[in-house]
Amino acid sequence: MDHPINATFVRAFAFLVGLLLGTSVIGSSVSAEPLPNHVRIGVLTTTPVVSVEEWLQEGLSRLGYIEGRNLTTERKRADSEESLRSAALALVQSRVDVIVAIGTPAARAALSVTSKVPVVFISGDPVGTGLVASLARPGGNATGVSTLNIELIPKRLELLQQVAPRVRRVMLLGNPNSALHPQVLKHAQMGASALHMQLIALDARNVEELETALRRVQRSEADGFMPASELLFFSNKSKIEEAVAKARMPAVFPWPDDHDPGVLMAYGASAKEIGLRAAAYVDRILRGAKPADLPIEQISKYELVISLRAAKDLGIKVPQELLLRADEVIR
Repeated sequence: MDHPINATFVRAFAFLVGLLLGTSVIGSSVSAEPLPNHVRIGVLTTTPVVSVEEWLQEGLSRLGYIEGRNLTTERKRADSEESLRSAALALVQSRVDVIVAIGTPAARAALSVTSKVPVVFISGDPVGTGLVASLARPGGNATGVSTLNIELIPKRLELLQQVAPRVRRVMLLGNPNSALHPQVLKHAQMGASALHMQLIALDARNVEELETALRRVQRSEADGFMPASELLFFSNKSKIEEAVAKARMPAVFPWPDDHDPGVLMAYGASAKEIGLRAAAYVDRILRGAKPADLPIEQISKYELVISLRAAKDLGIKVPQELLLRADEVIR
């Protein structure tokens, strides 16, 4: 097993190399190559991720790709490994120029059916899940954006404790079918142990199991709540928010966009940042760049949202220093 200091050093070094090599990739959308006359882009995901897809489209528009004029977008959604592969194959057969895979399962499906069509993915841990060999040199036909959601789990627990110091038993909503699940559990346990918290696993593999799991969200079972950053949970965010608010439970979510005032806080990468950066990768590839030569970028800007409405309802006084750090405070 790698020593934690060595592992941290390797990740930091890979990030710095990727940042240095990739500054021109993401920092500038202007290329010497002309804009293609017309392009076809496939978007593959397990569930609708409206906010990310909207910002992807907005990013492409800013770069000169206008739907119906010089851009055709074909969207495919599926909810199982087999159906994802079929959807990815359909995109390949329709001769798309690039596949944008939102989420690790979608990226795996796309890479399993083509080694030629470029794939731009959005993934929480592309190296750990085997999508690529390294961040600096992904190789093959895939590159994209890493959201680092796994490594943010201890920080979310820390923020939750800062706002609600009495929280000791935290429900962790996870998806055992996810390739990221073992890492989610590992990082959550590390964070909980450091803060002297107890984790209570709450598993859901599909919508039916999610509804069953949410009925367990009660103060008698736990005094805090945190969902993993799964597309299944993101697409059912309103159901989770409703359950948490009804249980009057302090919670921290990984999605800062469109945060519900009934939930105490959220900390994570914004859909805007993710969508725009994915669009920049698509643009460079369409202008001739090879995915293997484009370092994967780790999102470095994260947003903190705090709801004072939820805090008041829960009888919690949010520390002033956290309010000053927050990107958005819901009053």
